[in-house]
Amino acid sequence: MDPVVTHQDLQKLVRNLGATRSGEQAQALASLMQLIDESDDNLATVAAAAAIPHLVQLLGPGSAAEVQEMAAHAVAKLSRSAENKVIIAAAGAIIPLLQMLAPGSEDGVQETAVAALVNLAGNAENRVSIAAAGAIPLLVQLLGPGCSADKQETAAGVLANLALDAKNAATFAAAGAIPQLVLLLGPDSTADIQMTASLNSLATDAANAVAIVAAGAIPRLVQLLGRDTPDQVQRFAVRALETLGKNNAENRAAIAALEADADVLLQGMAGLGIDSLTDD
Repeated sequence: MDPVVTHQDLQKLVRNLGATRSGEQAQALASLMQLIDESDDNLATVAAAAAIPHLVQLLGPGSAAEVQEMAAHAVAKLSRSAENKVIIAAAGAIIPLLQMLAPGSEDGVQETAVAALVNLAGNAENRVSIAAAGAIPLLVQLLGPGCSADKQETAAGVLANLALDAKNAATFAAAGAIPQLVLLLGPDSTADIQMTASLNSLATDAANAVAIVAAGAIPRLVQLLGRDTPDQVQRFAVRALETLGKNNAENRAAIAALEADADVLLQGMAGLGIDSLTDD
């Protein structure tokens, strides 16, 4: 597509999203995504052309899998904008995106749907809506061993955002999220930032803190404090350990029982500008 797109051209693309043939829909979607990729300024331009309601409609089960995947990809791109996060949610995108995560959906459909959700969950009100719509159990399923590393990482990103809301603590536990998050921690994981961020938030709930420790999180978190681990991962790991150890002598003893690894923890905390674990 030419860099300069007229209003008429854009309106034609939007109209073609409502075509009856999936081939025409896919072509319009491809052109629309190319336009979005050309400039972040086009995020607002496309939204102003009323494309979002049409895209949300294409997320539904009546669309071909290819069209669903492309529409979710377009929604994911558009939801980079704070304003569009609100518009997309208001247009009803959350429910069909979650339906696309159902077991049996094609991998590409699930991956693009969860990519859209991770952006939408950057908005506090959207986090409430996503959790209320039953997202957490669906996302936990995507952490399983049968899912690709990319899918696990993106699903963990949505969960990390949802974990910021303390009201979701019980839902995380009921969905079996904590053992899965702990299991995926490790030096070979591509999702340690998301996992440690989730555990850090969940550890503020007393019942979840017990479950996190029981799942074997402490040695895995300490293991992430090595030199080869990115600073952001170390920071979340230290914060999670700090939260688990705060006002809990047994957990602090468990950290200390790691002997040499406890020294690594203290060195890591000092290097990141965080005080030692102590009672308040």
